[in-house]
Amino acid sequence: MATLAFPAPAAPEPQLPRNVEAEAAMLGAMMIDNRLADDVIDRLEPAHFFEPLHGRVFAAIKTLRSNDMLATPVTLRPMFDADEGMKELGGPAYLAGLTGSGAGLIGARQFAQQIYDLAMLRALVSVGRTLVDRAMDTSEEVNPRAQIELAEEELFKVAADGGAESSVKTFAQATTMVVKQAERALNSGGHIAGITTGLDSVNALVGGLHESDLIIVAGRPGMGKTSLATNIAFNAARRWMRDMDDKIAPDKSSGAKVAFFSLEMSADQLAGRIISEQSRINSGVLRSGKISRQEMGQLAATAVELEHLPLFIDDTAALTISSLHTRARRLKRRQNNQLGLVIVDYLQLLQGSSRGSNENRVQEISEISRGLKALAKDLNVPVIALSQLSRAVESREDKRPMLSDLRESGSIEQDADMVWFVYRDEYYNLFKQPSVPNEHSSDAEKAKYADWQADQMKVANKATLIVAKQRHGATGAVDLKFDSEYTRFSDLEDRDRSSYH
Repeated sequence: MATLAFPAPAAPEPQLPRNVEAEAAMLGAMMIDNRLADDVIDRLEPAHFFEPLHGRVFAAIKTLRSNDMLATPVTLRPMFDADEGMKELGGPAYLAGLTGSGAGLIGARQFAQQIYDLAMLRALVSVGRTLVDRAMDTSEEVNPRAQIELAEEELFKVAADGGAESSVKTFAQATTMVVKQAERALNSGGHIAGITTGLDSVNALVGGLHESDLIIVAGRPGMGKTSLATNIAFNAARRWMRDMDDKIAPDKSSGAKVAFFSLEMSADQLAGRIISEQSRINSGVLRSGKISRQEMGQLAATAVELEHLPLFIDDTAALTISSLHTRARRLKRRQNNQLGLVIVDYLQLLQGSSRGSNENRVQEISEISRGLKALAKDLNVPVIALSQLSRAVESREDKRPMLSDLRESGSIEQDADMVWFVYRDEYYNLFKQPSVPNEHSSDAEKAKYADWQADQMKVANKATLIVAKQRHGATGAVDLKFDSEYTRFSDLEDRDRSSYH
């Protein structure tokens, strides 16, 4: 007779990392000596406690101390009269029991660190289990890459939890950072404390691109926003190459490795622009193939010269703000934490985290602008985000943009450390061109055309960069040269092409 085969009993579920005794000892010490409570209260959150009751006790102590009240078993008792978890452990007398041992008085800070570390391990377990569950679920469209990015984002949240303590700096540490920035500006030659834009006139006004700053570059279509962004990206990356060749320490370089997130143009289109700018070959000629052998040689030489340019292009369309954060963080890690500048083209093409059909677009843009500022602070690099302007500009006689023209959300202005507007009179003046006069034209018509030509001569190949907001200094405007044939911005003065600003 055959014997029945029964499944082997499942292995017992391993216990989650915890130390309930350390939690109790630390809470007791906090109630005995409120100075200890004030010392550790910002290091932890109620969710860091494994025992839910201990988390509620911690929250109550935090509430009392924030109101400058004593936190003792007596003052805490009214807050737990109706607490079911407390009743199961003997009622409010449990609070007094926590203070029965003074063991926590000596090791309270160590206990706090251990409670936090164990909470992080539990969070890692949770992320791992969720990752496994998602990976095993094939009922929906399988997108492993999206799952990996989501897991990276959740792991980052675990790592960032409790980061407030590490962000607190003494005044001595802060002043040391200021002195280093001043030294960097002194040694840069261009007197800039941040990353160079490659444009002397812009550097003089803003002092370069500063760490953790969010810079919004806005303008109507046709103004040259993307051209300015690619120019700055190239200039910063090229300066980095030169500084590394000159054996300048990375932290003293005015250049940067650059991440360019192009949500509108493909990587080859963006690279084509940069090669066109640097080889002085019209981008239209490149696309049409009407290029001479001499120009082809010039193009190839430029491509070889720029082969090792530390400029990384991600042309993934429809990125969410969290995916962008993940990709930028990953790239910085792969570049030995030397990524120095992030550029996003452009803000309105990013998506928020919500997928709801009723999502308010203004709220979504607010989430995106906050996320870009958080990215700048998290990576400690300047982030340049291009932005569209509303059509209100077109309805005015004076087309120069204002802060109120920022499209879809006032939070863009609020979150930005700097707001730049790109404006070209030439673009609008072309629409005012009157009919070309002939032998039958009247003197008035000829005079009108002559006046237009005079105006066009004044504004031809010129652009204005308006700094409408700057947290660190004055606002103002600088005039730049704009070569539309090569989509290249430069200072108005003639400069040698091989120089670095």
